Amino acid sequence: MSSAATTKNESGPVLDWTAGHGPVTGALSATTGALAVATTGAATGMPPAWALAVGAAGALGHTVAGLKVRNAGRTLAFKAASWLVGAGWTTWAMASGPLSWAALGSLATIGVGIGAGARSVALYEEAREDEAIAAEQRQIALELTAERRAIAAEWVERIQRICHVTVKVLAVEMWETGNGYSLDLEPQGGITYDRIAQHAAALSADAKLPHGCTASASPGIHQGRTIMDVTTRNVLAETRTYPDDYGPLSILTGIPWGFRTNGDEVVAYLREQCALVVGPTGSGKTNMLHGVLGGFARAEDMLTWVIDLNAGSAGLPWVLPALNGELTGEDGKPVRPGIDWLAGTHEEAMLMLDAALAIGLHRKRAYQDLLAKHDTDLLPVSAKIPQIMLVIDEGAEILVSTDRRMKELAKKILEVIRMLRAMGIRTVLTALGATGSVLGNLLIRREAKVRVALTGGETEGMDLGKMFPGRRGLRVDQAPYKGAGFMGTPESPGALFKTWRIKPSQIRDITVATSERHPRLDAVSAKAAGADYARRWDAERTAWMRDLGPQTDTGSEPSGTVAGSGSGLNLSAHRTDRGDQASPEDELLRRFREEIDAQFGTAPDPATPPPPASGLNLSALRDNPEQDSPAQRAALAVLLAAGPEGTGASAIARALAGEYGTNRQTVVGWLKAWTEDGTAVRVGEGTKARYVHRDHAPEPPTND
Repeated sequence: MSSAATTKNESGPVLDWTAGHGPVTGALSATTGALAVATTGAATGMPPAWALAVGAAGALGHTVAGLKVRNAGRTLAFKAASWLVGAGWTTWAMASGPLSWAALGSLATIGVGIGAGARSVALYEEAREDEAIAAEQRQIALELTAERRAIAAEWVERIQRICHVTVKVLAVEMWETGNGYSLDLEPQGGITYDRIAQHAAALSADAKLPHGCTASASPGIHQGRTIMDVTTRNVLAETRTYPDDYGPLSILTGIPWGFRTNGDEVVAYLREQCALVVGPTGSGKTNMLHGVLGGFARAEDMLTWVIDLNAGSAGLPWVLPALNGELTGEDGKPVRPGIDWLAGTHEEAMLMLDAALAIGLHRKRAYQDLLAKHDTDLLPVSAKIPQIMLVIDEGAEILVSTDRRMKELAKKILEVIRMLRAMGIRTVLTALGATGSVLGNLLIRREAKVRVALTGGETEGMDLGKMFPGRRGLRVDQAPYKGAGFMGTPESPGALFKTWRIKPSQIRDITVATSERHPRLDAVSAKAAGADYARRWDAERTAWMRDLGPQTDTGSEPSGTVAGSGSGLNLSAHRTDRGDQASPEDELLRRFREEIDAQFGTAPDPATPPPPASGLNLSALRDNPEQDSPAQRAALAVLLAAGPEGTGASAIARALAGEYGTNRQTVVGWLKAWTEDGTAVRVGEGTKARYVHRDHAPEPPTND
């Protein structure tokens, strides 16, 4: 049996021989030690004076040690007396016999006295220590109170001199971060906080605060109180990276977007609110947009849809690494994109907005029982029924555009904002500036209560008065740093803040870390969205993400045509360049030609041998109408060419990546569908699984 098992099976109390003595064990140790010495000494004829000498030495040693640790006088006297009494009894017992009733009784009495005395002096020492700590704390509090009183008196005089307002300071709170402090003020004579707020610049200058630090006034606990936040350290000049904690978030508990000058995170609550983010070129708006998308990706009850007509640049870092198979999870599973849908073309944006409207309207009908069960008119958002956040880069400019195509988008965006709040579909719009044209729409001003103005020191097009109505004393020169500006929410009035710097590597890390956390669109909403949503990652729909060639004269590839693939008829020679004044007949003809380009391939005739560098020969699949895209037909050709040995999804994806940009996830879906309809046969399991075309599949065994 092992020693561990022996120890485990032993019973009885466990003794800690390293522990110090208490009043009881100390008394027992002293009395038993004295009895042992007296008995041994009497038996061996030891001179009694030796015990007295040892006791005197012990008393002297404990006195010196007690003085070193600053014990009280009564503690020193008790310990010395205990040694001397014990030594005296031992000397007497050695001379008269230690085993008599008189000797044993007196020893027991001495032991009780030592125990009681030890307990008394221990309590006294604890009381002395507690009193010393309390005195030190009182001294610190007294010094801090003196500092606060000095700060309060300074600001009472300053506000009286500059603002001509008499205030009473009720409290001074020093920030834990050490970046400043807050004063709880009570203006006299019915003066409100905005009377002080309009002198923020003068107050900051008079206090000689560093650049980037402000003294801003905001509403207090009631209308007769004001909170004055004074920043003494310029944190806006610091560059802080996005927090490396990619833990789960919720739309219901808020998404952090940056930090205030006092170091606290500023949180956006978007369950019912839309958001507006403005910032000129170079202000850090794109970086903040990535930070917003990072927070949305971490949420367990939210799906993010992004519209960016500037080549989809805002969403590509969250999509392409996953679609290209560059990222893998811890268990080797494919990583889902960091956003749920990306539209970089006008056609795709229209599909997305139509799907959002269809989902919202269908939710209103389908979830009536759920709303009644929860006794609410707001759809209970959760991981099972996620909220959809539409992030539209430069969406505010779309709303004020005079272009016909942009007006179509603007109309649908406004419908989403106006109609779908209760059903959990909200928007985040960005703009290049806080101008009257951007903020002129009443619906935007009413619904976008979460507002951000990244200034970067830019003064043109930054009307902070319109962006944050009712907030005085906000000036662009207070935030001259990239990524810094002002943010206001219904819970937190507009004030200085800064967004985190998020690096491309962090975008990839967040995509991997949150892949399994993204919710799936609920069945009710997925049914309403239809095929436009289900096939959003098809190769034909995502071809524009990988198209590095010149664009067509329309600015985007037609829907359903693979850009740059050469798979359709080129009818551009028959088109006339009429600009934006094309007639309805010309538009109908253009759409008809696009359908022709999408339906008819350019594969050579079966009787004509292909040229050496012509790529895949798809002529064998000309009579296979069920393959509804050139990429699928090409994939089936690769499968057929693999012969009896078969091939896998990764090999097919690599073969098609150059021409069609097809990813492995799409090929896996095709192979699964072909296996179900009998076009292909799966051979093997796990990592050794491969697929064989039915023309080369082995014959099933017979039961003859």
